[in-house]
Amino acid sequence: MARIFITGSSDGLGLMAGELLAREGHEVVLHARNTDREEAARRALPNAAAVVIGDVVTIAGMREVAKQANAIGRFDAVIHNVGIGYREPQRIETADGLSHLFAINVLAPYVLTALMEKPDRLVYLSSGMHPGGIPDMDDLQWTRRRWSGSQAYAETKFLDVLLAFALARRWPAVRSNALEPGWVSTRMGGPEAPDDMAAAPVTQAWLAVGDGLAAHATGRYFYHQREKSPEPGTRRVALQEALLDRCSALSGVSLP
Repeated sequence: MARIFITGSSDGLGLMAGELLAREGHEVVLHARNTDREEAARRALPNAAAVVIGDVVTIAGMREVAKQANAIGRFDAVIHNVGIGYREPQRIETADGLSHLFAINVLAPYVLTALMEKPDRLVYLSSGMHPGGIPDMDDLQWTRRRWSGSQAYAETKFLDVLLAFALARRWPAVRSNALEPGWVSTRMGGPEAPDDMAAAPVTQAWLAVGDGLAAHATGRYFYHQREKSPEPGTRRVALQEALLDRCSALSGVSLP
């Protein structure tokens, strides 16, 4: 059985993926941003092996989560599920001077990936909105542009695919893939979301432990366990490298 760490998993799709994996007998480690959410996660999945606590809105919090995760031991797979949605009506700045949306959706997966011991598989959650999110690489923090929550969110999901593909290219021994879970009625997706909630956590769990295509694919994009073509710009090596460079500069954490 595999050991899997799932970020942002005190509720929603992260918790649902954890429940699927735990039912299959895998060792699941959850992540919650504070002790209240930790308690909720333990109630929801009492057979979770552990719950890592830390708020990835700050770089210090990202480092703390990576430290706690590494103390548990090496993981067979890491599902980078943590994220927030597109409903922020204005740009919110973190204590590090970064866009709140970018810090959680993009920088946190980068820092955790860079600081944690390499797993066999990396899984990054993107969105069906990512094709509309071709970013301005010179203004990832939205300090010059007029804020658009939906556009900023779509950009972060484009960047998550870039990150997954960059890791697949940089680390050939690690299978690194991205997926879209569908627009489902979670706290992030909202009550009007039309997609099948039962199907939403399946692909990330499959990519983390599955056989066949799930075990061998890398640098690919999936939707409901089927390969799907991502926005072509996500394949551009220059964009991938630019993202890694900017994340390294912003966080002070270099990718091994």
